[in-house]
Amino acid sequence: MTVLARGTVHTGSRVLPEGWALLDGREVVAVGTGPVPDADQTVEGAHVVPGFVDVHCHGGGGASFGGRGDDAVAAARTVTAAHRAHGTTTLVASLVTGPLDELAATVDALGDLVADGELAGVHLEGPWLSPDHRGAHAPGLLRDPDPADLDRFLRTGVVRMVTIAPELPGGLAAVQQITAAGAIASIGHTGADADTTRRAVDAGARWATHLFNAMPPVHHREPGAVPALLDDDRVTVELIADGVHLHPLVVALAARRAGRGRVALVTDAMAATGSADGRYRLGDLDVDVVDGVARLADGGSIAGSTLTLDRALRFAVTEAGLELADALDAVTATPARLLGRTDVGHLEPGARGGAVVLDADLALLRVLT
Repeated sequence: MTVLARGTVHTGSRVLPEGWALLDGREVVAVGTGPVPDADQTVEGAHVVPGFVDVHCHGGGGASFGGRGDDAVAAARTVTAAHRAHGTTTLVASLVTGPLDELAATVDALGDLVADGELAGVHLEGPWLSPDHRGAHAPGLLRDPDPADLDRFLRTGVVRMVTIAPELPGGLAAVQQITAAGAIASIGHTGADADTTRRAVDAGARWATHLFNAMPPVHHREPGAVPALLDDDRVTVELIADGVHLHPLVVALAARRAGRGRVALVTDAMAATGSADGRYRLGDLDVDVVDGVARLADGGSIAGSTLTLDRALRFAVTEAGLELADALDAVTATPARLLGRTDVGHLEPGARGGAVVLDADLALLRVLT
């Protein structure tokens, strides 16, 4: 199927007013201005942008990434469909802390989806996290990193990112092991001081899992991880731009300090995304979702989000005041670079991430895949 999308085309490197993008399925065939090519379908909007890339997502459409065998595959396809409807055409499956055998079974089950390109990899958010900053992770399942445990997952080639608290015993060695295996070591769920954080970056960490969240707040004499991560140009930071995890001023502050190319907007979405309020499970924990806000039933900690990347983009621009080009980069090109992907995150010929058509208020009109 060939589709022509017309509007202001944002390719990632160029802005083409009154432009067009010609797609055959997910693949971009051509972009330009002037005379419009023939196409089977034409979709018009104010903005035509690359398909979104989400590197931190746990669920959606009533399902979560997890389980074994065919059940895990079916759940994963439900999640990807829910987020694709909101513009996310490239998705990493994030797994919360669980027993190692269960995590390994899920990674195994998702391997074919990664190989086929339905998923862009798996992110292990745990179990190597600080008990004091565990958020919505079962405390009894957290553990210190062990080289054999890490190798069990890294050698699959399916795990693309691992969140690690570098202050744990063996934490810095784990960062080195993850990096050496070609995966991304991400600092998160951590109480690390600034010095330990810097040493983790020197060891190879290049990413920060939902900056500010599950980390100590910034203190003027004990700055902790947040300033160290923002201050290092080698590190790209995740921000959950939903107005619940972070105030708009904090989103703006972090984005401006880091600058374009060092910020990725993520959803950290859980199963209730795109579904009704109610009780859900996140890993081994019960979560209550009220007015779209997910919190642990026991204790009330924030437990992921019900965010989608089209909403995150809109929030970043209209509430946090980011320039559209910066916000678009944070949901397309920057997370694509993290994954080492040159075929997604842009709208130049040969790209295979599809396109998203938005209206003048940045509301989603159509997803082209």
